[in-house]
Amino acid sequence: MTDASPCDLSAPLESLNPNERVKHDSRQLRGTLTASLDDAATGAIDETDGLLTKFFGIYQQDDRDLREERRVAKLEPRYQFMLRVRLPGGVCTPAQWLALDALTRECADGTLRLTTRQTFQFHGIRKRNLRRQVQGLVACGLDSIAACGDVNRNVICTANPLLSPAHAEVSALAAKIGAHLLPKTGAYREIFLQEKPAPRGDGPEEPIYGETYLPRKFKIALAAPPSNDIDVYAHDLGFVAVIENGRVAGYNVLVGGGMGMTHNVPATFPRLSEPAAFCAPEDVIEVAEHTMCIQRDFGDRRNRAHARFKYTIDDRGVEWFRQELERRLGRALQPAREVRFETSADSVGWHRGPDGLWHCTLSIASGRIADHPGATHLEGMRAIAGRHKGLFAITTNQNVTIAGVADSDKPAIEALLKEHGLVTPRSSSVLHANAIACVALPTCGLAMAESERYLPSLIDKIELIANEAGLAGQPINIRMSGCPNGCSRPYLAEIAMVGKAPGKYNLYLGASPSGDRMAALYRETLGEAQILDELRGLLHRYAAERTSGEAFGDFVVRAGVVRRITAGRDFQRSEAPAKSA
Repeated sequence: MTDASPCDLSAPLESLNPNERVKHDSRQLRGTLTASLDDAATGAIDETDGLLTKFFGIYQQDDRDLREERRVAKLEPRYQFMLRVRLPGGVCTPAQWLALDALTRECADGTLRLTTRQTFQFHGIRKRNLRRQVQGLVACGLDSIAACGDVNRNVICTANPLLSPAHAEVSALAAKIGAHLLPKTGAYREIFLQEKPAPRGDGPEEPIYGETYLPRKFKIALAAPPSNDIDVYAHDLGFVAVIENGRVAGYNVLVGGGMGMTHNVPATFPRLSEPAAFCAPEDVIEVAEHTMCIQRDFGDRRNRAHARFKYTIDDRGVEWFRQELERRLGRALQPAREVRFETSADSVGWHRGPDGLWHCTLSIASGRIADHPGATHLEGMRAIAGRHKGLFAITTNQNVTIAGVADSDKPAIEALLKEHGLVTPRSSSVLHANAIACVALPTCGLAMAESERYLPSLIDKIELIANEAGLAGQPINIRMSGCPNGCSRPYLAEIAMVGKAPGKYNLYLGASPSGDRMAALYRETLGEAQILDELRGLLHRYAAERTSGEAFGDFVVRAGVVRRITAGRDFQRSEAPAKSA
């Protein structure tokens, strides 16, 4: 365990990561953003301002497919922006869905992207439309504040608050945590809504975050067992509901999870969170604030590759964290209680709840809702939103649940689903339903390989192999990431492909279907034919040798195909026995 003293926030900025100076000098995230947005001579914004927009859920990107063509034509890159909505618990009303649908057709690329953070992303927004896009969000009761950046991100929870009173309680708590930890700066309203600065009080503008916010992003997730659809172990801070007699008795507190790493750099690794304590429901917000502030005070501000909370916990230990949390709370916490998860997958299709209402979860390929010939998904969801009286619940598996449908409304919604191609053989496939892909090319600047545009067709081919092996209908979660940063949580998949170079992926196997064990590297730098060859042999072997009810991820570990990986520091070591193609 390292020295337990906090990071010196008064240290010379020159000794810290350059991002710390940007935050410090930004006047609580204002920077020169107003001037950047008003500059009509370019489709881009100032590079420093680009770091600040992330705190408002906005990333500057460009179309990488067009880079060379535009370079030859002596044109600047086709700059555009991605905007992510802050949507605690993934819940939106039909009216909000219609507003988002209108915004993407007016200001963005005409599609809605469902993300692994249980929210929407807009892509292809030109700079001249950014303010209009933000103003449209705020007009329907939403915003994009803290959807990115070195702050607490969108708080997620087990999907669909209409499933039970316990689910409703967990969902409401997710929204309260998000509101409590929201940055207080007025920059968003001044710059994007063009409002006059609010009168300043005597205290600091950011009483929790201070001038330099957090060392890195911070993610909170709430799970309602037996479902682990949110992969609670993948987050900086997790709260697992302990449900007794249908009500939430309290929450286990999990700390130190995170997915990002860098290929072949052993000092970086994904990590599962660990149980630290149990707290009462009324203590959750206080525990969340103190936990985030522990990371604010102890996180590494010199090395951003080592700045996530998972490294703070891995370096110092869960026992150190518990003692520091109890010191700040002024009281002791109880030990974590026994909980059990069964699956991290969504249950696709129609399901009737205990109160008689119906819920329909739709499988959305790579989370992209768009209109194509014979599959007018955006138009179909618009028509459903126009008559639906319940809620829409976004899942972190990039699917959407039409929640709270009465018997009388079900036939009309079923008809719209069929009319617009939202119910097809592919959408009913368990492999497609359990698949996740990051956006990757052409817009993500970090992508090394394809992901969203490629995974659905690859799964079609994997499904043919599974069917020939006699595994039709067998659930196996498959995830793809265009780079090792892990936005699609690939290291918690039974089968994962992580981009290494154009058309080449590292193949990982063996995560638990309930999300409490990581995958291990099986083969490096494979193309499609090699991936399919490897999986053909493994799936046929699985079909022949599995025990009753044994999941694929459990089988490959039991059979010695890959090692069992639960500790983050063991993850990169799992690469040693793997062979390149």
